[in-house]
Amino acid sequence: MDTIPDLTQRQTSILKAIIDEYIATAEPVGSETLDKKHSLGISPATIRNEMVRLTEMKLLKQPHASAGRAPTPAAMKYYVDHLMKMKDMSVAEEVAVKEKIWDYRQEVDKLLRQSTKMLAEKTKALALTVTKDGDIYYAGAANILDMPEFYDFNLTHHLLATLDEFDYWWTVVSAQADPFDILLGDEMGTEQILSQCGFIYKKFDAPHLSGAIGVVGPSRLNYSSIIPVVQYLGGLIGEFANNW
Repeated sequence: MDTIPDLTQRQTSILKAIIDEYIATAEPVGSETLDKKHSLGISPATIRNEMVRLTEMKLLKQPHASAGRAPTPAAMKYYVDHLMKMKDMSVAEEVAVKEKIWDYRQEVDKLLRQSTKMLAEKTKALALTVTKDGDIYYAGAANILDMPEFYDFNLTHHLLATLDEFDYWWTVVSAQADPFDILLGDEMGTEQILSQCGFIYKKFDAPHLSGAIGVVGPSRLNYSSIIPVVQYLGGLIGEFANNW
């Protein structure tokens, strides 16, 4: 993605407030909403002016002919890297996750199937696992139908169709060097319509099993809650696989 320009403290506060609101509502955010719901300490007129500047910086976009703005993929990436507060899993949550897949730790197919299913249940999103050997697992496809973005038939149809395309997902994952990553916008590969989506994944790499597990959804995924679960599950799979 393009380099993010330097932002003032005021612009940073406004951008964070807009993204927090957008993640919660899936609706473009207007200056009046920011003024009423967030203690920014500036006038609605100043908020509007800064929103114009953030739009010029390509961090906000105006999806409709309203005053509301939505974050661009670049803004979401900036938010994840610099602005959001991570919600770490509690020890009890980690134990509960581990217990649900513990009995499958010696069986590859059951381990990946159960891990994918549990990730979908935990995140209320579409969970996906791919392996270097060409296997693909997914669960929670119905979850995306609860998200307003997927009222768009073309987007939903296209995303669901990719669940049969191992090559697409493996290419996306393999193109990234980091074991953990968040892909947004053009990073989703050549499938242009999927630039509206986000993909959070964690790779696992062991002598007998290599692949990645992650969550797919709209670009406004609740990253602060989902990231810790994806990282923990991916780490567990790698840990189990290294003991085979």
